[in-house]
Formats: sequence, structure tokens, C-alpha cells
Amino acid sequence: MNCILLIDDDLPTNFINERVLRKMDCSEKIKSVQGGFEALSYLKSADKEDVAQPELIFLDINMPGMNGWEFLEEFTKLETDLKSKVIVVMLTTSLNPDEKDKADKIPQISGFLNKPLLVEGIDQLLKKHFPEHI
Repeated sequence: MNCILLIDDDLPTNFINERVLRKMDCSEKIKSVQGGFEALSYLKSADKEDVAQPELIFLDINMPGMNGWEFLEEFTKLETDLKSKVIVVMLTTSLNPDEKDKADKIPQISGFLNKPLLVEGIDQLLKKHFPEHI
């Protein structure tokens, strides 16, 4: 895989998730950003040579400024080539089943995992959406 984008306002969570992903060696690049606005800015610049277009986004639900749901609303407005082949997986620490139900109803969301990322969850996700990379 070329690039994974981590969107989470919590630096320690991004650090842990990035370490797990690097240990799995499943992507050439892992980019961490601290919120929805920064993520949108990154995605909009992904057509430039030095900015990798992500194939997989791990998106935190609860963030200040722009939460995961608000990010998704803006994400759907991006140009098709910036979002068409991107798999979006929601991340949460919440035990609220309503969030999972809401995620299941949004077509742009391909998965829903608890934080922090674990090898088993990532492995299942990769087998389902990126079998050519396994």
C-alpha cells in the first residue's frame, strides 16, 4: 500500500497507531494529522508530487474543531479522484452502540474499530479491502 492517513487529535494515540502500522509493514508511508481540517488540507494537496494520496484513512470520531462525522461531510465534497479509492475506517474509544449504527449507515465508511489499533483488527481489514497487499 502506498499511504495510510491517521486522523486523530490525540498525539499519543497517533503515535501508538503509527507504531503498530509500521511494525506490520503494510504501507510505504504513514501520515498522521491532528484533526479534520488538517486532514482535508492534506487530501487537497495530495495531487502534488511530494504528497502521497492515501488508500486507507483511520478517522477518529470525537475531535475538537471538526469531528469525524463533520470531516466525512466535507470529504464527500472533494473531487472524485481525491476520494474514490480511499477506504475510511472510523476509530473510537466510545462504547456507545449508536456510533457504530450511525457508521453502518454511511456509505463512505468501510469499517469501525476501537482504539488503539491492534494487529488482529488491521489484519482483518487488510484481508477484506487490500488482499493484493497481503
